[in-house]
Amino acid sequence: MTGKAEIDTHNIPTHVAVIMDGNGRWAKQRGGLRVFGHQSAITAVRETVEEAAELGVRYLTLYAFSTENWNRPALEVMALMQLLVHTIRQETSTLLKNSIRLESIGDISTLPASCQRELAEAMELTKAGTRMTLVLALSYSGRWDLTQAAKRMAADVASGKLAPANVTEATVTSYLVTAKMPDPELLIRTSGEQRISNFLLWQLAYTELYITDLLWPDFRKQHFQEAIRAYQRRERRFGKTSEQVTVS
Repeated sequence: MTGKAEIDTHNIPTHVAVIMDGNGRWAKQRGGLRVFGHQSAITAVRETVEEAAELGVRYLTLYAFSTENWNRPALEVMALMQLLVHTIRQETSTLLKNSIRLESIGDISTLPASCQRELAEAMELTKAGTRMTLVLALSYSGRWDLTQAAKRMAADVASGKLAPANVTEATVTSYLVTAKMPDPELLIRTSGEQRISNFLLWQLAYTELYITDLLWPDFRKQHFQEAIRAYQRRERRFGKTSEQVTVS
């Protein structure tokens, strides 16, 4: 594995999304409960956030809790919510120190009141951050996002604010919860699973996928660097030929 010197600082993805997978398996391998894996993953989150900001990534979106995760055992969900509150409270000062703005996407109203309070307070405290925006996807799924967008669009059509004939891809994008940020150029998934798990379904249309067998609690700065280098080795054609990309 080469070092940071091999990274082209002029070709850093503006937006990186991460599916943080493998906490449960990591804990099981060590004879612990799944929540032990979630607790151990905090270091991976911290190092990923720090490295992304240092390299110049402008948006980092972490898939922290999906709508499907509500179907997990109640004790695990409760532990995850408690861990979320603790982590946000603990890390807010670090975000402030590094001028990192915290935002969230998802059906936040379904989170426990304590989580909503901590999240709202942290977002308010860090709103002036300009170095990078850290986005936590909480109680989020791509299908939920598209469904809520369709409902809002339908309401605007019914009220006369939106004409069906005027609906474009840009219109759909404007109704998504990610409307104010660019689509991810790179998606990192740990644990080796070959799927996107209902994450940013519309937004990932032309995103480069980087999948590593590493379990999330073991993910560190050097692994984020390797994902960036892999991204930089690829040719992004967006449906064009290599020749067209070279000419343009």
